[in-house]
Amino acid sequence: MNAPAPTTGAGHPTRWAALAVLVLPVLLTSMDLSVLYLAIPLISADLAPSSSQMLWILDIYGFVLAGLLITMGNLGDRFGRRLVLLTGATLFGAASVLAAFSTSPEMLIAARALMGLGGATLMPSTLSLIRNMFVDSGERTKAIGVWTAAFAGGGALGPVVGGALLNFFSWGWVFLINVPVLVVLLVAAPVLVPEHRDRSQARFDLVGAALSMAAILPLVYAVKHAAEIAGWDSRCTIAAAAGAAAAILFVLRQRIAVAPLVDTTLFRSRRFVGALVAVTLGIMALLGPNMYLARYLQLVVGLSPLTAALWMVPMTVAAMTGSMLAPQLAARVGTARAVAAGFSTAAVGLAIISLTPPADGLAVVVIGGIVLSGGVVSVMTLATDAVVAAATPERAGAASAIQETGSEFGGALGVALMGSLGVAIYRANLELPPEAPAVARESLASARAAAEDLPEDLRTSVLADAADAFTAGLSVAAVAGAVAMAALAVLVPWLMRGSDPDRDLPEPDPHHTTDGEPAPTLGDAEQSKEARA
Repeated sequence: MNAPAPTTGAGHPTRWAALAVLVLPVLLTSMDLSVLYLAIPLISADLAPSSSQMLWILDIYGFVLAGLLITMGNLGDRFGRRLVLLTGATLFGAASVLAAFSTSPEMLIAARALMGLGGATLMPSTLSLIRNMFVDSGERTKAIGVWTAAFAGGGALGPVVGGALLNFFSWGWVFLINVPVLVVLLVAAPVLVPEHRDRSQARFDLVGAALSMAAILPLVYAVKHAAEIAGWDSRCTIAAAAGAAAAILFVLRQRIAVAPLVDTTLFRSRRFVGALVAVTLGIMALLGPNMYLARYLQLVVGLSPLTAALWMVPMTVAAMTGSMLAPQLAARVGTARAVAAGFSTAAVGLAIISLTPPADGLAVVVIGGIVLSGGVVSVMTLATDAVVAAATPERAGAASAIQETGSEFGGALGVALMGSLGVAIYRANLELPPEAPAVARESLASARAAAEDLPEDLRTSVLADAADAFTAGLSVAAVAGAVAMAALAVLVPWLMRGSDPDRDLPEPDPHHTTDGEPAPTLGDAEQSKEARA
């Protein structure tokens, strides 16, 4: 693991092979945010989780990721990004096996939490390694486009892979598929990916790490509890207040810490703040609807898991296409205008989804999903590049962790908020016959399960009423998302336009060490700036 790796400096061809290796964990971690969507019916039948437990099974992975990314990104900066990457990959694989053979909802929740812990080491490590390997700004933008395509494509590909596996195997295989991919990573990364670490960090800010988790976890609980009760109560208020208080203490700590986890000066940059907002809310607008669309295709249209997965393939293609075309569009019209176009496109996609009918809405769902995916992922590509370029190479892990905290938290929050809003609208619009079972009011999946034992006429009525209520929830959530995307199409470009330029390749820190590769020289930085100009 610590053997010298081939040089991957500017102009060296192996950096692209290293990039191919680094996108493997990106695909897996993003897939695991959405891979369970199509497996929900089978998991419910096998483990019989409560509605609260099912929400935790879906969301705990993303929330643990969000809570630990900042800590893990800094550990990578200090001890070595490749070392942290490979350690996290090992844990992620072991947790995947545990999840695959879970025998209770509690065991599956614990396994998903461990997967989140391993995933928290993977994402910032891959992005910060790209920041160090690609010192030319033009190449870095292309590399981040590939990275973003893997991240967003993985999120959309999760239901596809899950559906294909579920058509032939048990639900545990949606986790076991991670293992062979991680084996390839563990074998290839020590050979192709160079090690990077910042030896100038004298100590690790344990107090800051504790405060960061103390800030995020209560906020997570507040959101989760609000989703469970489809509202807001005193427990939500107390948890949110505790999280906000810890967040304030965290910021104060970062200002006085000798080795802060977060470079707070980054937040003085309007460009950085705008890009961070774009990443967080963009992924929230993508993954929340994806959860609903997967359920709609199965529970309303009546497609099998595999057929539903295949109909979601065009969304994956649109996401990857958007990530690859975004840098070209930005080069022609500027980053701010390209971001505005992406958010506007996403708003149109959500508006189309809001028109989904209670029956025979396959074409509407697919077209809306294609437009939404292409728009959101184009924004994420440009915003991720702006965030990464804002940090110095020696603090690339910390900056990448901030970006990933926003995206992972946004994805999990999208699932929770859209699920909560959808449940509230479902229950408010449901008009069941008096003789229908009360459990049918819990969710569309519960209504379909309860209807199996009813007489044909009553079953038809219950299923139709439940489908109408579910689609109403989807439409309201999509309208809310479309309004948010339209607002971001104005706000984010305003923040990014005319603000400070891309802080690309500042003078390298003399203490920064790249094992197997000399630190970039000032001449390299100047050549890159001239090429960009």
